[in-house]
Amino acid sequence: MMKPMQTAVLLVAIFVASTAAMQNVYYTSRVLTGGSSCDSHTCGVNARCTISEGRPVCSCLNLHMGDPLAVCNRVECIINDDCIGNRICSSNKCVDPCADACGTNALCHTRNHVPVCSCPSGYNGDPFKNCVYDPQAPCKNPNPCGSNTKCEVIKGVATCTCLPGYRGRPLEGCRHECEADTDCPQHLSCSSDFRCENPCSSQCAESAECEVVNHRAKCTCPKNWLGNPLISCRPECSHHSDCPAGKPACHYQKCVDPCDGVCGTHANCELRDVTPVCSCPKDRTGDPFTHCRPFTDEDLCSPNPCGTSAECRPGHDNTGKKRPVCTCPHGYVGNALISCQRGECLSDAECPDNRACINFSCQNPCTGRECGLNASCSPRRHIAVCTCNDGYRGDALFSCNPIDAGRSANYYGRYSRY
Repeated sequence: MMKPMQTAVLLVAIFVASTAAMQNVYYTSRVLTGGSSCDSHTCGVNARCTISEGRPVCSCLNLHMGDPLAVCNRVECIINDDCIGNRICSSNKCVDPCADACGTNALCHTRNHVPVCSCPSGYNGDPFKNCVYDPQAPCKNPNPCGSNTKCEVIKGVATCTCLPGYRGRPLEGCRHECEADTDCPQHLSCSSDFRCENPCSSQCAESAECEVVNHRAKCTCPKNWLGNPLISCRPECSHHSDCPAGKPACHYQKCVDPCDGVCGTHANCELRDVTPVCSCPKDRTGDPFTHCRPFTDEDLCSPNPCGTSAECRPGHDNTGKKRPVCTCPHGYVGNALISCQRGECLSDAECPDNRACINFSCQNPCTGRECGLNASCSPRRHIAVCTCNDGYRGDALFSCNPIDAGRSANYYGRYSRY
């Protein structure tokens, strides 16, 4: 049983749509009278019957419009949501809203049934009225670059670069290359243009040498040069004529004494023009470039004044004056003042059996003076062998006597000790 309030509220909201073409009234739904079920009532074409609060109600199907008791006609859309995202519902049809929405030269994109107008790249202006071509447009409205940058349009694309003296990320913003020396490497300093530069390029004289220490230029004149390194540096000399008498030579642009440190100890140094000449004094000898020393006896034989292969030793002449004495070494023969040659032998072993090494020459040891009277000498085993001649007896080294039968016994007894 229906409540009085429910009975009073029987009408459902009615949507009325007017079109310029049809001028008809469409009902989305109508309540039927007389009966409480859909079995006894028939709705129109493309309509359906539903029970609402105990009463049958006829309504057009989805996307249909008309009289639900008579005929409902299918339409493309009723609201925007019935269309795809880039269309709107106009006069029950899904249409492109960009057709007349934007200005001249403008671009139109529909997003969620709403037309969005914008000027294309290279154009500026009101996209709902007119877009005007501007070659610098990519760098405007808004400028895509950060602070302290320069925006250039290259091939239609905005290109961002840091301004001179600035560094960083151009799209985010650029800053000075430096604000203080500590922002630069040790060998550079922060200039008045806020750039890291070599301080030597502007603070030292052209001919000066420069070294950067803790961001500061340290100026000095080159070695042996004179002057102010901040103004001008010059060499001490360019020619020998620029130098004083005490230092007459210009060596590597410095006046020097050529004899300094050139000669040896106790040596003399004399200049020939500017060339040093070293020599030992008359009472000394040696190498004038290293050391000069007093003369000694050994200096008589240095260098060796004797002949080839001869030996020299200090000695004296007949007057007692010191002089070198030349001799041939052991085993050598010859004139020691001219040349000494090795002898034929040094020992008997180097000679034949019948020869002996005498005065380094293989000679007959029998010289005629070795044996006695009536004795003969024969060389054997490198020595003289004396024997009495036949018919003689005695000491062959002294004398051999004729053999006498009457005296033989006495003779034999006399020389038996030999």
